[in-house]
Amino acid sequence: MAVDMIRRGFVATRVGRIHYAEAGQGDPVLCLHQTPRSWDEYRDVLPLLASRHRAIAMDTIGFGDSDRLEGAHSVEQYGQGVVAFLDAIGLDQVALVGHHTGGVVAVEVAATHPQRVRRLVLSGTTCVDEEGRRIAAGWPAIDAVEPKPDGSHLTELWRKRMPYYPEDRPDLLHRLVLDALKVMDQVEDGHVAVDTYRMEERLPRIQCPVMLVCGTLDWAAFPDQERLAKYLRGARRVEIAAAGVPLVDHMPERFAEVVLDFLDGG
Repeated sequence: MAVDMIRRGFVATRVGRIHYAEAGQGDPVLCLHQTPRSWDEYRDVLPLLASRHRAIAMDTIGFGDSDRLEGAHSVEQYGQGVVAFLDAIGLDQVALVGHHTGGVVAVEVAATHPQRVRRLVLSGTTCVDEEGRRIAAGWPAIDAVEPKPDGSHLTELWRKRMPYYPEDRPDLLHRLVLDALKVMDQVEDGHVAVDTYRMEERLPRIQCPVMLVCGTLDWAAFPDQERLAKYLRGARRVEIAAAGVPLVDHMPERFAEVVLDFLDGG
């Protein structure tokens, strides 16, 4: 199935309008993106998942073309947006796939609404427990830049994100910058929401089968995988060599292969 077979639309929910994309039919799988991306992060993954599933990617409330959030963002708000979206499109249960921020949001949904999540894939997901919050408190802002009349803040944003992306794939970084421009005045809010989340209170409440997948070059999340696994005993673990932060859009075929194997492999 080609990318041009993806269907896109909006749905009105109790938290605002949410934009989404989908392809295929069958058991539904919902994909959640990192900050400050959109459904576009899964643009090349959806057709691959759609070979066996109804594959859906939504713009988290506050990002992409979904409605904005007023005030400070929180992971709890993002999670409420996911549940509101599922209610609005009439899905009682889904497999949930989350990458980076999307993984943290997926934890929130699976913990607070365990009956709604059949299987859970946490991709490049950091462990935001007490130690994780302490580490994150020392990190500089990832995407925040001050808009300047000459547009030089765009170069600044590009340069700040370059260490996260492969040198030979400027097209991937271009896609991130396009998404970031839509939420420039709140571009850092998703990171702040994650860095202050109390994940250790949620992880023990997850009941469904879990897979942890992470690129070995993902310097932000790979060091957390061992600690995360201690909270999720029995979780399947997959390491993808030579993959970094943009695993989903950098290696869509490999990512989809791993996800489908977990969703359909029992």
